[in-house]
Amino acid sequence: MKRNTALALAAQTLAALGLSACDRHDGRMVNAAICPDFRATSAPQAGAAPSPADAAAPVDECVRRWAFSLAGARDGADVVADAAVAACGPVLTRWNQAGLAQEAQSGGAGGPVEAVSITTGLPTNALAEHAAFAHGRALLYVTEARAGRCAPPPVKNGAPAGT
Repeated sequence: MKRNTALALAAQTLAALGLSACDRHDGRMVNAAICPDFRATSAPQAGAAPSPADAAAPVDECVRRWAFSLAGARDGADVVADAAVAACGPVLTRWNQAGLAQEAQSGGAGGPVEAVSITTGLPTNALAEHAAFAHGRALLYVTEARAGRCAPPPVKNGAPAGT
């Protein structure tokens, strides 16, 4: 009798420890170490212009929220990533326009400057790199959301809150 009680207690303890690192979403185990907390926000300081290093941040945040929102779709991850990037088209356009304006201010012709990609070695330009960045991040986030079985961010007015 004591042995059965000890085994039952050990099993309950192991189950409690195993579930303490996980949560449930739609009846499935969630890997909390992968899933972001969309309730936590880090709002930029009012009136502060983003530095060139932070210029991608609005695109990244938009793509992240849309990718986690759309990750539950049954389509392939690449299709879902394309949809997340499409949803962030206005944010990506602002980033591209800012890049073109900066190039024009520095004496450029105002069009995309061709260069060689450090990653692929192929000809590229800033606009193509922005698009590749957005798609790559979206694909990562869709895969991350699916692997962690993460809950999507809250929705406000038909879009992920914070976009």
